[in-house]
Formats: sequence, structure tokens, C-alpha cells
Amino acid sequence: MNASPRPHQVTARTLSELVSAVEGLTALPDALSPHAVTGVTLDSRAVRPGDLYAALPGANVHGATFAAQALDSGAVAILTDRAGADLIAVAGASCPVLLADDPRGLLGAVAAVIYDQPATRLVMLGITGTNGKTTTAYLLESALTQLGRTPGLIGTIETRIGTERVPSVRTTPEASDLHGLLALMAERGCDCCCMEVSSHALALHRVDGVGYDVAIFTNLSQDHLDFHSDMAEYFAAKAALFTPERARQAVVCIDDEWGRRLAATAAIPVATVANASAEVDADWTIEPPLDGAGGEPDDSGSSGGLRLRHRDGAQLWAAVALPGAHNVTNTALAAVTLLQLGYPPEQVAAAFDVPAHVPGRMQRVQLEQSADGLLPPQVFVDFAHTPEAVAATLSALRDQQRGRPGGPGRPAQPGPLVAVLGAGGDRDPGKRPHMGAAAARVADIVIVTDDNPRHEDPVAIRAALASGAREVAERGAVHDVPGRAEAIALALWLASGAADGSRAAGTVAVLGKGHETGQTIGDVTAPYDDASATRRGWEQLVPAHAAQEHS
Repeated sequence: MNASPRPHQVTARTLSELVSAVEGLTALPDALSPHAVTGVTLDSRAVRPGDLYAALPGANVHGATFAAQALDSGAVAILTDRAGADLIAVAGASCPVLLADDPRGLLGAVAAVIYDQPATRLVMLGITGTNGKTTTAYLLESALTQLGRTPGLIGTIETRIGTERVPSVRTTPEASDLHGLLALMAERGCDCCCMEVSSHALALHRVDGVGYDVAIFTNLSQDHLDFHSDMAEYFAAKAALFTPERARQAVVCIDDEWGRRLAATAAIPVATVANASAEVDADWTIEPPLDGAGGEPDDSGSSGGLRLRHRDGAQLWAAVALPGAHNVTNTALAAVTLLQLGYPPEQVAAAFDVPAHVPGRMQRVQLEQSADGLLPPQVFVDFAHTPEAVAATLSALRDQQRGRPGGPGRPAQPGPLVAVLGAGGDRDPGKRPHMGAAAARVADIVIVTDDNPRHEDPVAIRAALASGAREVAERGAVHDVPGRAEAIALALWLASGAADGSRAAGTVAVLGKGHETGQTIGDVTAPYDDASATRRGWEQLVPAHAAQEHS
């Protein structure tokens, strides 16, 4: 396994210091040994010499079961609960033990002490919401770089620490890893951090011990109801970020009812953002683009510009590199966050002149025209995996089709918009029919296929997606294709114009996996990514079409 990066220089903490610094932490008799702690982890496989091993109760097994392994790897003490201490005693392990009624609940505070409160050495920006977290984080990281800052990044795709990039295991790391990452960022000269904060992270205490200079809320819609009991609990987890204990101020999009509820109840200063179409009273309103002002999407995939108006009449214009109204909103949230940090409007606007590259988010896959004139469709890979995200992504591509100019060899009237759509197994099953319906309402053709089935029956997952799509009254064809690569190949064929001889190349949206580089079936994750599958599919289609043309 790859252990999470940590700082090289750590001031050793005694167990007595930890007990004194963290309320609710106690030591078993004779536990306050002279051993010094220089790190902390909850993964026994990642223990390093000098570590405090956090043995937490788990769904299937208690972390204390692995105490001997942790001690053999150099752990100098164990943090656990009473049940864990009993397991350690039964196993006959001899080591200092720190006790807590809820060790997970104290892990963030403990890690913050061990790594010398690293969050206080960085300007911390935390983004939460169902959709848009990743894009907003990347937009902020790019803009802050243009403003002369040295940001770190933590999120769904990766962690960036200077030039080092570490693939992410989860959106928000465990508290023990998070504080180590923040300390490493500060050690390497980062002065700020843009990070995604998931509802799981808030509910499971992963961001405890971190104070955010600005907390940002994008939106809320159905997702993760396999973890949260209902939408009210999901919202409550998100809202926990917007408290004086966790954040100094907030930027909240109030386009939806959840954002409006959050803005009304948050106990910290809030700057609100809304699209003019939402018809709500916001501090900053996203105005429709003026005619001829770059608001129409172009053939490269750019959606043009952002026009923000403050309630006092002030305005801000900024470039938006990614297609879609949802990405205009993401850019607006990033821009208002920078304004709240004190940057002048003209500097904020200029900071978005350099496009941010967001892997797997409206990512264009470039394909070459064939020698016999077969035009490639435009192909975009996107992580959209909720009904709202599917609708937003496809609507953006539909708008782009309508605004696409003709060109040499390209008809003015575009070909079909084809959506390739899957849903992850062992995840919120209730959203699947809604995802299928969202795709069918916008796309001309929907192809349901496999995503990461994990331990579920992929046939049943596809059936749920297809059932929702087929319930849409006015829709195009719905295909069920098991293999994801095969589904993409069919989409390329249907969108290339080769299927009907029209040569009117359309657009393909490959949704659900985005940046992911593996496909999980059962307990096995095999190498796979949508962009590579798309390129291979096109390379196979071109000679097949040429052979058909000359047969």
C-alpha cells in the first residue's frame, strides 16, 4: 500500500503532552512512558517508528486486532477505546495505551497536536456540496497560483503538494493523514490549501482540528443516501462545516432550497451567490452573458464568460474555460471566495484568464478525422454521477451543439448527442432511475452500461438506469450494453454519422467515472479509463468504416 505523505521535520510529543492538550483523552496506569510520538495513523500497515497507532472500532473488526502488527512496525503507543484496550490486554501486548470514549472523535485533535496545528499555518478553503466540489477546488488552486500564492490541493482526484501529486483514496483523507498532509504542505512552502470536504468526512470527524478561513457550499441533491438516512441528515452533515468552530466565513450558492436554508441558519458571516434565473436576493448575482460578450459556448468547449453583479452595483467579469452553466456557477463561487479573502476585483478577474485543467470534468478527448473523411464526434468525459450532474453536463453539451458553427467538412447541423451512463455498485441505489431519466430528457440516445459494479449485480444496476430512461415520454433510443468499452464504441459509431451515412458528427458524453483509472468488479480493480477506451474505440472504428466504404 502507499502510505500518505508526511512532513520530514516533526517535533516529538510526549504522551503526557497529548493527554494534557486533548480533552477527553486519558491514559491507562503506567501508560505515560518516556516514549515520544512523531506521527499518527489509523492503518496498521502504514505505521512508522515513533507512531501513535489509532485502533478504532470498525464495522467488521476492531483496529485493536492489529495492535501487535502496529507495535512490530514501531508504534510507541496505541489510542483506542475500552473495548480495544481489552483486546490488547487479552492478546498480551505490552504498550502504553491512551483511552477515549470515542477515539475517532478525538483523532483530529490528537493529530493536530502531533503535527503542531498545521491548518493554522495555511489559508484553508473548504468546499462542500453534492456537485462541483472538485471543479471549484481546481479553479481556486489555479486562480491562487495566478495571484502569486503557493496552494496545495486535496480532493477526489488527487492531493497536490507543490510538484508532488498523490492519487486520492477518498475525497477527504482520514484525520490522521489530513493533518500530516497539511504539515507537509507548510513544510514545502505552501501558504494555502484548497480542499474538498465530503459529508462522510464531516460525519466521521475527518476534518476535526481544522479551521477554515472560508467554507464554500455549491449545492445539494440526492446522493450518498446509502450512508445518510435521508436528505435532512445529509444536509445536517454538510451544515456542520458552517459553524464558528469550523469556519470563519462562508460563500454559499443559494440557487437551491438547501443553500437558502444554510445561508439563513449559518452562525458565521455568509456571502451569497445565485444565478439571476433563481430569482432570489443574493449578495452576488450571476447575470446572463450579454449578446456578443462571449457567452455562447464555442467549438473548443469553452463556455465564455462570467458576469457577476453585487447588490451595491459593483460588477466583475471573468473568463470561464469549462462548458456549462454549472461551471459558470463554480467559477462565480471561486471568484467570490477570492473577493472575501480581500483580493481586489481586477486581480480576481485576471486570475481566471489562465484556464484550470480539471481531470475528468468536461474533459475533451481529441480524435482525428479518418483518411476517408469520417468525422469524429466531439467526446467529453465527465464524473457526473448524480441526476442533477447528469442533467447539467448533458444540457451544457446540448447548448454547445446549438452554438457550434459549421466548418470545413462539418455540417452546420450537428449529429446526435449520445450519453454513455453507468452507476456505481454498493452506492445509493435510489438515484439510479433518476439518473437514467435525466439522461433521456436531454440526450438523443442513451446507452446504459457498467460503471464500478463492486459487489452488486451489474445487470440489476443497468436495469434501474434503463427503467428511469424509458419512463421519459419524449425520448430517443435506450440501449443496454454491458461492457463499458463496448458501450463507448457503440456511442462513437452512432455519433460519427457512419451509422446512417449522414456524416453529421455529433457529441458523445461518457459519464460517471471521469478521472478514474480503474474499474472495480467484486474486490478486483482492473486498469481502465474512459479517455483511453474512447481513443481505442475510435482507432478500431475508422478502419472498419473504411473497409465498409470500399467493400
